[in-house]
Amino acid sequence: QVHVRESGGGSVQAGGSLRLTCTASGYNSGGFCMAWFRQAPGKQREGVAFILIGTSLTHFSDSTKTRFAISQENAGADYTAHLQMNRLEPDDSAMYYCATDCNGGPWDSPDTYVNWGQGTQVTVSS
Repeated sequence: QVHVRESGGGSVQAGGSLRLTCTASGYNSGGFCMAWFRQAPGKQREGVAFILIGTSLTHFSDSTKTRFAISQENAGADYTAHLQMNRLEPDDSAMYYCATDCNGGPWDSPDTYVNWGQGTQVTVSS
């Protein structure tokens, strides 16, 4: 059974940093993707960052590409992706979700992903 779990959210002042971690377990084979999405109240879920596990392929949204970084680590059957968020802004406040196991669609489309975590809240105060 696949489990996707996020951690690392919290509250920070504008200009600060947070590091989110996503761990996916229960997979029997490698070669899949992990992505971060976020959703603020009243807004659509938007793609933030993507990484193809085992490669250097990454994608970022225009609003995060100069401030966020994504990295990976593999430990046995678990896959982990870290999202380092720097120079945070109040507009970055949202629930952040990890998504895994993509089906070949656009990286920033929620429909591309099969498995999702429960989310972790990020709040940035001005």
